[in-house]
Amino acid sequence: MSAKSKLLKIWLPILILILAGFVAKTMIDSRKAPAKKVHVDRGALVETVLAAKTERVIKIKSTGTVQPHQEITVIPQVSGRVTSLSAKLTAGGFFKKGEILFSIETVDYELALERALASLAKREFELSSVESKARIARLEWDRLKNGQTASANSLALYEPQLKDAKANLASAEASRRQAEINLERTTIKAPFNCVIRSESLDKGQYVKSGSAVMLLAGTDEAEVVVPVNLDDLYWLEIPGPGRSSAASPANIIMQTGNSSFSWQGNIARSLAEVDPQGRMARLVVSIKDPYLLKNTGSQGQPALAIGSFVDISFKGRVMTDIFALPRQALRDNNTVWIMDDDKLLRIRPVTAVRLERDEVFLSEGLETGERIILTNLTGAADGMKLRSANRGDAS
Repeated sequence: MSAKSKLLKIWLPILILILAGFVAKTMIDSRKAPAKKVHVDRGALVETVLAAKTERVIKIKSTGTVQPHQEITVIPQVSGRVTSLSAKLTAGGFFKKGEILFSIETVDYELALERALASLAKREFELSSVESKARIARLEWDRLKNGQTASANSLALYEPQLKDAKANLASAEASRRQAEINLERTTIKAPFNCVIRSESLDKGQYVKSGSAVMLLAGTDEAEVVVPVNLDDLYWLEIPGPGRSSAASPANIIMQTGNSSFSWQGNIARSLAEVDPQGRMARLVVSIKDPYLLKNTGSQGQPALAIGSFVDISFKGRVMTDIFALPRQALRDNNTVWIMDDDKLLRIRPVTAVRLERDEVFLSEGLETGERIILTNLTGAADGMKLRSANRGDAS
């Protein structure tokens, strides 16, 4: 290897490294030291809300299923062949009170009435005849006794025969009345405004007395049995023995697809028992005209049919002079966190009168205008420094 080639391969890289080290040292020596900054603890950033007294109407929500207020099974009281049916006699058919549902063949009951009338006429004749004989017997006894005080034989005066004739007449009259009633019972009418839930009848069918043929449900009123927490009963007006007749109103809402429809109702009564599984009271909500048969102004609103699942919102008592705060403002052991004027955290015990899903209602422990902390803080302690995240507050 020549001396020139050895110089390039060995000493040139060493020279470059030395030069690079010199340049780096020069740059480091010429760099200015960063200015020292003092860290200032500005406090934890929190969101607050101002405490202010207000009043609120207590709303209690639940769910339930619509069921009929009136429901009966139609059972004919007489037997016979079905001769006619109403054209509306099918499941889902609506009837007004007194409308004819179906009729049973009447010929047997018409003949029974004729026999009862004939028997009644015969008994009337028998009574008239015995009464005449009794009058004659009394006249003869009065003529023959010649002032004697001896009592006459009741049989001779036709007294037992008269009683028997009167009893036979009363029995004949009862038979006539029964025959008339049976004839009336061949026409079965709607006992109240109703809708047919189910039926098993056809023209020409023979029905027996005592056999169920259809199921009817009333249309004037429907009910919803609603489970309610025992603590919520205090805020509701429930009619019943020993209580006021006032009833808390209820809003009944049914969801159908993207639409919702509402009905107005009231608490009708309490079932006076607690569900053994959920430990909840059960209230009955009454809804008038669920099928909208009387309300013609509800265009497009469906009927509140039996079996519909609905949401119930009760309008309870009014709470006055209370603080309504977001639910997260209430901390453990019934306390709230307050940011005082010095932007320090203070832990304050309060009295909560009601807890709801989104709000808490407090009666004592706060003053109007105090700032309540909503933010959750790790390691929160009394006197902790804070700063407000609320727009408009100085940080």
